[in-house]
Amino acid sequence: MTMRSEVAIVGVGRTPYSRAKPGEPAPTVDEYIAWAADLALKQAGLSKKEFDGQGLGVAHAEVAHTVNWSAATAENLGISPQVLLRADQGGASASAMLIRAAAMIKAGIVDRVLVVGADTPLNIPSAAPGLPLSPERTRGVYWDFQGPFGVMGASAQFALVLTRYLHQFPSLRFEQLGKLAVSTRYNASFHPGAIYRKPFTLDEYMDSRMLSHPIRLLDCVPIVNGGLAYVVTSAETARTLTDKPVFLRGFGEANNYYHGSRALPDVTTTGYAQSAPRAMAMGGVRHADIDLFQPYDDYPFIAMMTLEDWGFCKKGEGGRFIEERDLRFHGDFPLSTDGGQLSGGQPGGAIGGFMPLVESVTQLRGEAGERQVKNARIAASCGFGGIPYGRPGRSCISLILGTEP
Repeated sequence: MTMRSEVAIVGVGRTPYSRAKPGEPAPTVDEYIAWAADLALKQAGLSKKEFDGQGLGVAHAEVAHTVNWSAATAENLGISPQVLLRADQGGASASAMLIRAAAMIKAGIVDRVLVVGADTPLNIPSAAPGLPLSPERTRGVYWDFQGPFGVMGASAQFALVLTRYLHQFPSLRFEQLGKLAVSTRYNASFHPGAIYRKPFTLDEYMDSRMLSHPIRLLDCVPIVNGGLAYVVTSAETARTLTDKPVFLRGFGEANNYYHGSRALPDVTTTGYAQSAPRAMAMGGVRHADIDLFQPYDDYPFIAMMTLEDWGFCKKGEGGRFIEERDLRFHGDFPLSTDGGQLSGGQPGGAIGGFMPLVESVTQLRGEAGERQVKNARIAASCGFGGIPYGRPGRSCISLILGTEP
């Protein structure tokens, strides 16, 4: 099946992020959603009234647990959509809803969909602010196999994956991962919305304290409060709204992917090995055609494995690929051009997945300001969600976006 360039994104919104501590005044999840939606609608030149009888997509927020939350979001926004889309695929949610919205539009059920997401993980009044409240933390394999041994949170879980990677591919050097982190912070220094903008050096990366060996402090994504949104319409409608539509040219999705044996999967390969080739084939692009790459980059080595599984280099050669290229926005391989989540901030695990998509659209519209990639026409954007036991990711979605159909 193909839906190449039958839909386009016509507006995006990203609120300012906050590092507010529990007890400090901060917008609620609903307020962040309304804020982000307003920004996206204004860029699209649409009013919320134009979404009555259309579509609304809502990404699950791990903090804001309420009954019938998607319908409540429609109520809070003051719209009456015909279709409610919902995604609970963690950092793959924004990408998943773009695919679902495209299918709805192609089927003629709706013409446009407003997709929103926000979270306020720092508002949790607990001993560990920001600790996600996802099911893995309360039941199932997490407490069977990880919690009893002190594997608390993403850093500890991903440390196990990186340890295995280092065992299989001992040529990887931490300086190579550090270069990615340093480049990401450099890009963030040109983005007013990034939560951390002060550049750091490779030596500072190497000297940062170890949190969960081999994960360092400067390997870790900073948790923030915030909201993001985008508007997707039929390609026909998009051309009437803007002279800068960003078309969905190709996509691929892999959920619950196992590489090799299900009993003993290879955790160094993600579902991108399956979803990326599909996205590129549908989009009619080769690796050399991609002008910027926006991974889900909560940790540098996740971005590195993503590069490998997209086929930019062979498995085990991601470190050398990083070492040999300039990852800054003006370099020969622009990556995480907004600072990514590593320096930009992660507004909850699920909502951080909006960032690669929003930045890709911003770059392709030529609206990235000082960090603009020259002549950007094709972007690769990634969604990555969930940390299952014994595998590196539960949902891996690959998108190809372009300025032309």
